[in-house]
Amino acid sequence: MQIDSTRNYFELFGLPAGFEIDVQALTERYRDLQRSVHPDRFTNATDRERRLSMQQASLINEAYQSLKEPLKRARYLLSLNGVDINDESNTIMDTTFLMQQMELRETLEEIGSQPDPMVALEDFAAEVGSMIRDLISQLSTCFDDNSESALNKAHGLSLQLQFLYRLREEVEEHEEALL
Repeated sequence: MQIDSTRNYFELFGLPAGFEIDVQALTERYRDLQRSVHPDRFTNATDRERRLSMQQASLINEAYQSLKEPLKRARYLLSLNGVDINDESNTIMDTTFLMQQMELRETLEEIGSQPDPMVALEDFAAEVGSMIRDLISQLSTCFDDNSESALNKAHGLSLQLQFLYRLREEVEEHEEALL
């Protein structure tokens, strides 16, 4: 099976290009595609065919990883819509969110001094999880709108989501340290 590498990731998986996707359909299509190009199926093929199989398997993996995770999917959709997602060039961020970032980091650092740090960390993790779900919902609304202003807002939201993902990882590190 030959995979057309010029198609976007949504086309590759036969899904409509949008933020809301059927993750089960994505996973099923991923497995089907991987089975069709898996290098093990090409052990008796020519070097060129084996190399092509590995390239196609790699493309399928990359596409799957980009679409299954909300932040990566948002960034991919932004790039498809011509929005520059170069984070380093975007120094303008919502000041309210910047203040919230500082407060969240301070709260996380102070958890160790709480009477029951594990409970405090679980509560904090739940709050961060709620904020992530809220941002994902807002991203969905922006991509449904798909106007230039909505896509610019989606870019800002994706930066906020990226911060919250990092914070969630730090929460997990704190949890490991407490255990």
